[in-house]
Amino acid sequence: MFHQLPFSSHRNYLHFLSLPPETSMDSIAPLRHCFNPSLHQNPLPLNAKPTKISPSQSVAHGATYASLEARISTPLPASGSSRSSPGFCFLVELNEVKSLELVKAVHGSLIKMSRNCSSDSIAKSLISSYLKSGDFRSATEVFFVGFARNYVFWSSFLEELKSSGGDANQVLEVFRELHSKGMLFDSRVPTMVLKMCTCLAELWLGLEIHAGLIKKGFDSDMHLRCALMNFYGRIWGVDSANQVFDEMVDKEDLLWNEAIVLNLRNGRFDKARELFIEMQFSSASANNSTIVKMLQACGKVGVLEDGKQIHGYVLKFGMESDLLICNSLINMYSRNGRLELAKRVFDLMEDRNLSSWNSMISSYATQGYLDYAWDIFNAMESSDTNPDIVTWNCLLSGHALHGSWNEVLMILQRMQTTGFRPNAISVTSVLQAVNELEGLFNFGKEIHGYVIRNGLDFDAYVGTSLIDMNIVTWNCLISGYSFKGLFQDAKILLNRMEEEGIKPDLVTSNVLISGYSICGQSDEALALIRQMKDSGMTPDVVSWTALLSGSSQNGNYRESLEFFIQMQQEGIKPNSATISSLLRTCGGLSLLQKGKEVHCHCIRNGFTQDRYAATAVIDMYCKSGNLKTAHKVFRTIHNKTLASWNCMMMGYAIYGLGKEVILLFDEMLGSGILPDAISFTALLSGCKNSGLVSEGWKYFDCMSTVYEVAPTIEHYSCMVDLLGRAGYLDEAWDFILTMPFSPDASIWGALLTASRNYKNIEYAEIAAKKLYELEPHNSASYVLMMNLYSMYGRWEDVERLKNVMIEKGVKNSPIWSWIQIDQTVHLFSAEENHPDEWEIYFELYQLVSEMKKLGYRPDVDCVFQDIDEAEKEKVLFSHTEKLAVTYGLIKLKGNAPIRVVSNTRICPDCHTAAKCVSLIRNREIILRDGARFHHFREGKCSCMDCW
Repeated sequence: MFHQLPFSSHRNYLHFLSLPPETSMDSIAPLRHCFNPSLHQNPLPLNAKPTKISPSQSVAHGATYASLEARISTPLPASGSSRSSPGFCFLVELNEVKSLELVKAVHGSLIKMSRNCSSDSIAKSLISSYLKSGDFRSATEVFFVGFARNYVFWSSFLEELKSSGGDANQVLEVFRELHSKGMLFDSRVPTMVLKMCTCLAELWLGLEIHAGLIKKGFDSDMHLRCALMNFYGRIWGVDSANQVFDEMVDKEDLLWNEAIVLNLRNGRFDKARELFIEMQFSSASANNSTIVKMLQACGKVGVLEDGKQIHGYVLKFGMESDLLICNSLINMYSRNGRLELAKRVFDLMEDRNLSSWNSMISSYATQGYLDYAWDIFNAMESSDTNPDIVTWNCLLSGHALHGSWNEVLMILQRMQTTGFRPNAISVTSVLQAVNELEGLFNFGKEIHGYVIRNGLDFDAYVGTSLIDMNIVTWNCLISGYSFKGLFQDAKILLNRMEEEGIKPDLVTSNVLISGYSICGQSDEALALIRQMKDSGMTPDVVSWTALLSGSSQNGNYRESLEFFIQMQQEGIKPNSATISSLLRTCGGLSLLQKGKEVHCHCIRNGFTQDRYAATAVIDMYCKSGNLKTAHKVFRTIHNKTLASWNCMMMGYAIYGLGKEVILLFDEMLGSGILPDAISFTALLSGCKNSGLVSEGWKYFDCMSTVYEVAPTIEHYSCMVDLLGRAGYLDEAWDFILTMPFSPDASIWGALLTASRNYKNIEYAEIAAKKLYELEPHNSASYVLMMNLYSMYGRWEDVERLKNVMIEKGVKNSPIWSWIQIDQTVHLFSAEENHPDEWEIYFELYQLVSEMKKLGYRPDVDCVFQDIDEAEKEKVLFSHTEKLAVTYGLIKLKGNAPIRVVSNTRICPDCHTAAKCVSLIRNREIILRDGARFHHFREGKCSCMDCW
């Protein structure tokens, strides 16, 4: 049904440690013998004649090799001459070599004469020769075998490799091969390789190296352990790095400092603070860099008392003479609003650099003490310290921040007189002043010209500041109208814009496309893309992303997928925003396989480092029935945003894992991230889907009192649903009456559903009456009431509602379920017959027979028709969920989970049947209904029968 997306699977490196350490190393042994003769287990006697290399050993053949061999084998000068060493002759030969074949020939001869050569110099020459010849692999092999033991050579080798056109990934490939063949390295090599894995985001290779290191006992080296922690911290998340640190027995100063810095880098100040305190009890010492970063964090987080204690640590250990620490103390105190303490630190400094002065000027200017800022500036000039561009920008931004617009222009003039050219930061402050002061439009144009001449127009802040003087102004206004759905007003503005001689650009079209798409008018958005092409303008990735993103946000997932296919046909390469929208589409349709392909594309193109794309990956896996992978991806995000936490909590919630939602919420608080309204929606959804009434009340009550998050109608709806599902209908009714909002359709819908489930006609009729007024054409409320009436045999009321629906033109929404087999989606509905219908029913009858032996009895109460029980059992057979699950059993071989999507809430009979099928056929069944997920396994459901 859908086109195959052109994505391939992500590469797997799990083969890295598959070969045992004892594997033969014949292919690389000569190199090792050449440059590490002391490691040769059977060295030649000093007077032994070198054995001639056989053709199978030689890397070059023919006349060329023979001539070189003859030249190199010529007797050497006597010892004592500067040209007496064979290594020198080899270097001369290598310098003369111009082709790869000759380099290999010389290399082969070197193996014969290696015992007297200088290994480092020859290895360097060999590496350079191989790199010049384009043989990066051989160069890397020589490097690893020759002198990879030396830290100094790593950076120079990588630079030479890069300048020759090589790729750092090739270094990892060679390391992987040598290691798998059994070559042993000292701790320096895995240290550097781990650093490369970190830079290149080689997720699995780093894990495999760790496993190999533990096996070989290399994990005792401090630098190696630091590299390991840094790898986990940047690739797998700071929690993994902390686990590595916790498992270390002997922790030296270097490790403590690395652990603290890693947590600070990931925004985990509380954990860093905890480690800093533990470090004191372990008699370890913080270095100057760690102190600086801790002080910066204290300023950023606003924890003055912690900053003071670190200041005490600085004084205790005599670190107050360090300029960086003192400057950090100044910034910490000023950001915590204690300028008098910042000034005291500044006054006590024996030596001050330019950064010290700038810190004080910035502190006073930012907080509005402009006169004090000028006093410090004058004192700086008196001390023979010359201001720089940062100094002037501190004054400019401080005055602009506090509305001293005329002074901003004065500072600009004085700054230019002293020979400083304004940069992007300077121009931003000046443009703000120009926009606020009247009569300076021409001056603003001059600044705009300066911006263009000096290449500052690419700066986002400068562009924003120019908004009132160029096309950006028009685009912003048009965008505002478009996003509000006021397209007539937007078109009027567009005409005025053209009348004033300003030609609409790509941004103008894109904001209109985005507005149309978000408002659900995708046909108009697509027509605008065609108009752009007709006018000679080329729609870009933003144009297409706006189109498919708007469709996805409106729930038009199939349409969104079709737009993406068109985008690919146009040759437009997706960016991270496109991928995020596409993942939302895959999640909306529960297209797990397509979602996996998009995820692979993310990995190959580095989009996993984008936190928004990573969050979209989590959302896709959650909505596609693969919660385990969603959680795994969540744990790999380094600096988790609030959106990431919310997405993962909502994932647990729709699976009915309320306790897991609560644990994740507590973990989020522990990481220093405060919840928002969406966080509490996820919490309350988890509670209602798990029957956690007490917990639900607890979190609802503490929203505003503890976290200052005002409950919205959505949170009240969750509480009504929570109480109703638990059977507390009276409490739910009282709760509705005391709400500060007028109840909407979601509130009355929750009460009606609960009333139907508990057969309470009184509350159901109240809720239904309200729903008929709010949503007169929504068939769901009519159907629920007919179901309830039929339970009591009130068939006259059922017929009355049917007539009401006919009079109002209310049509029943189609009920369907579907399952994907390979690349085809199979839809089951009452309106259409499936081609394999008779095969499905035959298998289903057999299943029901087996289920009845286990005690299954069809729940005929789920059929709301005035027919006998035998006929009701037949109706139960045609429920679309049963048909889709049965088809999955027929077509999906092996133990693959059966994944079914349905657009309505599963009925009790289908729920019981799915539990039985999962037991008798030993298959996992993951069913996404109109409200949540059900994961059936071994006769049980993840919802614990609370839905």
